[in-house]
Amino acid sequence: MLEFDGAVKRFGPLVALDRCTFTARPGRLTGFLGPNGAGKTTAMRAVFGLVELDAGTVRCHGVPVSAAERARFGYMPEERGLYPRMRVRDQLVYLGQLCGRGAKEAGRSVDGWLERLGLASRAADRLDALSHGNQQRVQLIAALIGEPDVLVLDEPFAGLDPIAMDAMSALLSDVATRGVTVLFSSHQLDLVEDLCQDVVIIDHGRIVLAGELDELRAKVPQRFVDIRYRGPTPDWSGLARVELVESGNGQARLRADRGTDLGAVLARVQDRADIVSFAYQPPTLSELFRGAVAA
Repeated sequence: MLEFDGAVKRFGPLVALDRCTFTARPGRLTGFLGPNGAGKTTAMRAVFGLVELDAGTVRCHGVPVSAAERARFGYMPEERGLYPRMRVRDQLVYLGQLCGRGAKEAGRSVDGWLERLGLASRAADRLDALSHGNQQRVQLIAALIGEPDVLVLDEPFAGLDPIAMDAMSALLSDVATRGVTVLFSSHQLDLVEDLCQDVVIIDHGRIVLAGELDELRAKVPQRFVDIRYRGPTPDWSGLARVELVESGNGQARLRADRGTDLGAVLARVQDRADIVSFAYQPPTLSELFRGAVAA
C-alpha cells in the first residue's frame, strides 16, 4: 500500500502539492488523473526521492519510504531514461543487476519479459532502432525487472497504438493480480475507466476526488440517459426534469436527477423520436473528472 499523507511541495511561489493525501492499494490499478500541471509528476517523483517534500510523508505499508523501500519499487518516468545506443537486452540485464540480481538470473527474467512483450527478436537491437511503442515496452520491462511491490508509471500509454495499448493494459492487470500496487497517470480517461478499480484526481496540487471508481460514480446525485434513435435529430426542448447534454448522429445523452420518473421520460422521448435503445446509468469517468476539476 502506497500512502500520501499531507504531502506539500513548493517551487518558489508555485505550490505543486498542497496537503496531498491519498492511498493506492495493493492488488489494484489506481488511475492518477489531473490536468496538465496539476501535480501528478511531482507526486510520483516524490515517491522515489527525486523531489524532496516540504511537508508531509509518503509511506509504504505504513512505513515512511526510504531507500530500502524504493529498492522494491518500479518506476516508468514520462521522460524515458534508457540508453538509446545500448542494445536492448544488454541494458535490461544491466538494470536487473542494479536491482540486486545476478547476471544469469537477470538474463532469464529479461528473456521472459522480452518474449511476453513480443520483443525477443529485437533483443540485440539498439534501443534507438525501435519504434516508439516498442521503446515504451522496453521501458516497462525496466520498471518490472526487479519484481516490484509498487509500480509507478507516468503516462505509460502515451503515443501507443491500439494494439500496444491492449498489450500494456493486459500486462498491468496481470501485474496487479499478483498483489502489486499499481499507480499510473493518464489523460486517456476511457482507458482508465475500463482498466482501473480506483482513481485519484488532482487539481492545482490538491486531491479533489479519490476512491473506488464505482462508489464515486454511485455517489453522484445525477444519472444519465443514453438514447439511440433513428431518423433526424428531434427537438429535445421542453423535457421536464431532464437536461440535454449532447445530441447528434442518432444519439443523445440526457442528465436527470435521481427519482425522476424514467417511464414518463421515455414516453415523452418516444413522442419525438423512433427509439432504438434507452439506457439509464451513472456518470462516466470523464464526467466525474470534469465535475471535480471544475468545482
